[in-house]
Amino acid sequence: MSDSLRTADLVRTGPSAYRATNVRGATLDLGDGSTPDFTPIELLLVALAGCTAVTADPIVSRRAEPATFDVHARADKVRDEHGNHLVDVRLTFDVAFSGDGAEAARAALDDALRLAEERLCTVSRTVALGTPTRVEVRDV
Repeated sequence: MSDSLRTADLVRTGPSAYRATNVRGATLDLGDGSTPDFTPIELLLVALAGCTAVTADPIVSRRAEPATFDVHARADKVRDEHGNHLVDVRLTFDVAFSGDGAEAARAALDDALRLAEERLCTVSRTVALGTPTRVEVRDV
C-alpha cells in the first residue's frame, strides 16, 4: 500500500447494518440510527472532530500535557434544494492545561486549531473543498 492511499471496508451484517474494518484490523459497527451503533453522520462528525484533535494535540502537548482535551461535534441536518446535508457544523474544544508550559500550550491552541482546519486536517480540508465521490458497482 502506498503512503498516500487510505482504505476502509464495509461488510453488511444485517438490514441497514454494517461493520467497517480498517487495514490494521480494527472494526466499528454502523447503522441507520435504529440501534446504538454510530450512524454515518455521527461518523462524519467524529472524523471532523478527531482529525482536528489529533492534528492539534501534538502541537500543544509538546508545551504542556493537557489535563482535559475533549471535543464535542454537532451539526444540523437539513433538506433543501441541495438535498440532505449538514449545516452549522461546530466543533467545541474543552481544554485545560496545568503546570509548566500551560500558558504556552493554551496560547498555541488557537493557531493549532486554525492550522488543522485550514491546512493540516485531511478530513476538514476534504469537506471544505467539496471533493467529489465516485461510486462504482462490481458484480461479484
